[in-house]
Amino acid sequence: MAAELMRGQNHPLPRNRIEIRISAEAPVVAGATLADENGRVGGADRVAHPGAPTLPGIEVSRQAAAEHRLAVDLDALPDAVHRVSVLIALPAAPGGPSRFGAVAAPRAAVTGLDGTEVAGYTLAGLDAESAVVALELYRRQGAWKIRAVGQGYAAGLTALLTDQGLPRAAELARAIEDAVARGMARSVPARTTDTDRSRRAAASVAGEHPGTAAGSPYDLQAPDPGSVRSGSSDGLGDATPAPGGVRPPAADAPAATGAATLTGGPVDYTHPKRRQTSPPTAPAAPAASAPADGPAPPVAGDAVGWSMDERLYNQVWGMFEDLARTTAAYRSAVDFAESRMEKELDQVLSDPRSRLGSVGDTAREAARARQAQLIDQARAVLDRDLAQLTAESEVVEPALPPAYARWDNPVWHGYQVPTEPPMAVRLGDLHLPESVPLRIPMLVRLPLERGLWIDSGRTATLDGDISDSGELRHLALRTAVELAARLLAAHPVDEFGVQVIDPAGAATSALAPLTGTGVLAGPPATGAAGVADVLGRLTERVDLVQMAIRGGAPDALPPGLDTSRQLLIVNDFPHGFDDRAVTQLRYLADEGPSVGVHLLLVADLEDAAAYGPLLDPLWRSLMRLTPVPDDHLADPWVGHAWTYEPCLVPAGSQVLQQVLTQVATARTKRM
Repeated sequence: MAAELMRGQNHPLPRNRIEIRISAEAPVVAGATLADENGRVGGADRVAHPGAPTLPGIEVSRQAAAEHRLAVDLDALPDAVHRVSVLIALPAAPGGPSRFGAVAAPRAAVTGLDGTEVAGYTLAGLDAESAVVALELYRRQGAWKIRAVGQGYAAGLTALLTDQGLPRAAELARAIEDAVARGMARSVPARTTDTDRSRRAAASVAGEHPGTAAGSPYDLQAPDPGSVRSGSSDGLGDATPAPGGVRPPAADAPAATGAATLTGGPVDYTHPKRRQTSPPTAPAAPAASAPADGPAPPVAGDAVGWSMDERLYNQVWGMFEDLARTTAAYRSAVDFAESRMEKELDQVLSDPRSRLGSVGDTAREAARARQAQLIDQARAVLDRDLAQLTAESEVVEPALPPAYARWDNPVWHGYQVPTEPPMAVRLGDLHLPESVPLRIPMLVRLPLERGLWIDSGRTATLDGDISDSGELRHLALRTAVELAARLLAAHPVDEFGVQVIDPAGAATSALAPLTGTGVLAGPPATGAAGVADVLGRLTERVDLVQMAIRGGAPDALPPGLDTSRQLLIVNDFPHGFDDRAVTQLRYLADEGPSVGVHLLLVADLEDAAAYGPLLDPLWRSLMRLTPVPDDHLADPWVGHAWTYEPCLVPAGSQVLQQVLTQVATARTKRM
């Protein structure tokens, strides 16, 4: 379990490649100093900051943001470095907070590369301070530890750097502030009102004021059972990179702070999440040449990360964020153009001299012409950015590894069972009405932090192509089977198992790819007895593993207990479930993911109406997906309703059978 540190408390670091995640209510600057065994920083070349974000063994963000992820490789630090101090500071932004006491306490957490938190520290008690040393990584007798520091400085960065023993601290502090100011000039703060955002974005498109589309990390919201069928958008939490999660397309999403300038150039491919800092470890997809005075051609893997998979993951989420920003700017510009036209028409109608006659007609025509001009300018900017994102997608998609790729990607024809799990898996595609046919892969971090729910009922946006409810249920189950197959294929042998509950035995044909290849942990459970048996075994497994972890004795588990991750597919829920079974399923949904038990429900909300609000917590805990395209994913930052579309195996393709056969064969060889 993660340790929650108090000020001055230390904790051992179990690994040397880590991330330090900073979260704050307002944008902050993040940096780090590298000190010797006496705690002295030798010079500016030992400070990682937005103007010089990369040093041996550490990398920080180039901009101020509310969320930061600092990459640290302790083995790559110079031998003379014995202490790494992680610092955060408030930027000198007009209208922004000038002291930490004016905002909620920031938090710093040390995590593994998979997002698992090792230790965290909430910097409570700050008041007049505008810069603070949050954490300290230090070497003691050959081992690294972390200490919660929380030392603040009311005089800001200059005082902090001076206290670190840095010569010419004031000069470096000014350089950092200048680098942050340049970064903030390229982006609009994310926390603005809709009216301000619309006016600023639209005015910039019209050429009245310079502006950019805002850059900010954000998550997709948790679903509200009451609005699932109401036609309004519901979100799905982990669909953000959380990167620890799609925190997507779920799902845990990494924060990017670059922005696409509306009046200036195209989408900036060099912001921190889309910048290649080292040569790719795998061949990058070729890109078409670009004109000498145009943007650089996109390259697959052009993002930060320890591996090619991580760089591709970050690049995909950079594409998602850029599409969100440029679309938000376009919609804001359209709103601004319409409101401006209405205001001008109101002025015409309010003046009796121009209300009638040729003068009024001329004024109305001029107002409509200005509206059309503004919208045309905004559309031109949007089309430009969409063209570049499409070009990037065309080189990224062929370079994706199997876990990230669509089923029609040729990479599946060379599939081999992996020796270690990937950092994420693809659950489908995301797109916006303005971006068709551009699709952004919806990647969700592994291990899954939430269960999945494939909604087999009718959705508010169903276009009528599937009128038979039985056909929709079959398609929902097919979606679940192919998601289960993808998860099986993404994990090494014997590290992931799939179990099925099919109370009525109605899923025999849809489950054929899993049952026919023998990749299931056992035959699908049917009837009330089968439901009780599977739920009882998995509930007992969760209890035993939790007790072992809490007791600090993971080796004390009973011999023969299968500790591999398990995915439980439940078809046609809640058919065949009594009250006890429903309670056990809710328990697995809440407690299972932390100990390796994950749910994949195929259910129609209307079928469970008899349970009333009893099941509302269950629906909220699951990530809702649909077997047909549906715009139910909402992000709270710009308010887009994203259309989710599942990735299904093309008709007539044998790729699913071939992949599952390889998984089954690899398991047989291990026995």
